[in-house]
Amino acid sequence: MTTQEMLRKIRTQDGFLAALDQSGGSTPKALELYGIGKGAYSDDEAMYAKVHEMRTRIVTDPAFNGDRILGAILFENTMEREIEGKSSARYLWDVKRVIPFLKVDKGLADALNGAQVMKPMPGLDALLARARQNGVFGTKMRSVIKEANDAGVKAVVDQQFEIGKRIVAAGLVPIIEPEVDIHSPNKEEAEGLLKKHLLAHLGKLGKTEKVMLKLTLPEVDGFYRECIDHPNVLRVVALSGGYTREEANARLARNSGMIASFSRALTEGLNAKQTGAAFHDLLDASIQSIFEASRT
Repeated sequence: MTTQEMLRKIRTQDGFLAALDQSGGSTPKALELYGIGKGAYSDDEAMYAKVHEMRTRIVTDPAFNGDRILGAILFENTMEREIEGKSSARYLWDVKRVIPFLKVDKGLADALNGAQVMKPMPGLDALLARARQNGVFGTKMRSVIKEANDAGVKAVVDQQFEIGKRIVAAGLVPIIEPEVDIHSPNKEEAEGLLKKHLLAHLGKLGKTEKVMLKLTLPEVDGFYRECIDHPNVLRVVALSGGYTREEANARLARNSGMIASFSRALTEGLNAKQTGAAFHDLLDASIQSIFEASRT
């Protein structure tokens, strides 16, 4: 029944996804923005302990709950840890009624044809099985498109759907994330190629194969409407991609039917040295602003 409850929530409720899945490469930057410099930890284990403290502070705050937040994306290291005596994923759903998702990619390969596909994922099947055991509902995996190069865009989308179908077969809902770099010199043209390849793949899915899409906020408002309305797509979520929260919210509000899946834009301004009240007030205001932009 739990999966059906999560499915109903993701399909029908207003809200957004909190992207709390910074991994090995992006964790030091996330900690630095939070006011914890590299001198505060001695090795990777200590670094991951610090970032788990940060994430725990966010998700245990009263502002963070399923009324406005539909789901949260976790890094594998976070899934393996506990929050208040429960596994992180089970805490999210059992206590907060926030749907747990898991980042499953292992980072990006070198650029080819103006795009970066994902590195190989040799342990994917075992990871998906562990995710199911932990009560995870879906997954997320990221590729990056830097230029309007048809071969590069096609390679990204082909790989995303090939692995996405394996994730569906394992009983999870994949969030397919072919990010278009906001600094791309031909971003609008790249988005045109991306939509073409997305719709081609969506058209080949079976009736029961459901996916979510995580896309960069487009240059043309309403550009992804066909994806939002597609019967195989549960939700289309937007990444902030380096835009400030203000800019990301403004762009999101102009794209009816898209909801947020923000990382930096969600945690912008939060700091380890803030008092409980200051931290809560800022997080609450951030969540509310993103929630409002996601309701359009």
